[in-house]
Amino acid sequence: MNLTSAAEIEYLLSTARQAGEAILAVYGTDFEVERKSDTSPLTEADLRAHRVITERLRKRYPDIPVLSEEGTEQTPYELRRTWDRFWLVDPLDGTKEFVKRNGQFTVNIALIEDSQPTLGVIYAPVLDQLYHGVVGCGAWKTVAGKETPLPLGNGAEHSGVIIAGSLSHPTPEMDAFIDEQRRAHGKVEFMAMGSSLKICLVAEGTADVYPRFGPTMEWDTAAGHAIANAAGRKVMRHNSDEELLYNKPDLHNDWFIVR
Repeated sequence: MNLTSAAEIEYLLSTARQAGEAILAVYGTDFEVERKSDTSPLTEADLRAHRVITERLRKRYPDIPVLSEEGTEQTPYELRRTWDRFWLVDPLDGTKEFVKRNGQFTVNIALIEDSQPTLGVIYAPVLDQLYHGVVGCGAWKTVAGKETPLPLGNGAEHSGVIIAGSLSHPTPEMDAFIDEQRRAHGKVEFMAMGSSLKICLVAEGTADVYPRFGPTMEWDTAAGHAIANAAGRKVMRHNSDEELLYNKPDLHNDWFIVR
């Protein structure tokens, strides 16, 4: 099966949209917030989106494993290491933003092949913004039914540098990075954004760079990584010339920078 065919891409985009609908069904209610073992928040919306995505992926692609943040049991590395390709899913990336009801959360679906993300879908249901990319084929943003290739190429040249950064996870290292960029470029604009939308800002050309000096997991970045690569950007390990790798024994990412 050609996973990059128009029919398969549309199936994946529809899957992200359906997960978004499941999230929005909870968004406006008086939902409860639980805490996972790592103290990160968990809501009914996370679980509903997880069920939508995993059921649709397993039905359509029974031979491709699915690794989801909200899986009841994480697959041990002894089994994962045998996977040459698999789906890596964050059903609701930015649960903190969901709880704050600021709309800056996403559905993330990525295909990992030989430790690299090759296809990514990101959907922001409140904003109704849909991104997808296939490495080697291109990346696109869809708003109000209009699909536009990435980078957007809006032609607006700007002086200085525009930095995308976390809305909920400020760090001293980010402050130091901003100071460094200000010394190098003079003018610096900081765009605070939640979830994987930060990577999308760089992929579309709205921001120049997104450094992450804090903990993330592979499912947080995989879909955005694929979209960024498909749009001609890179997602590099901090202070390294190597890109992030996936399906590691430890699913935590290193610090990284998207540019």
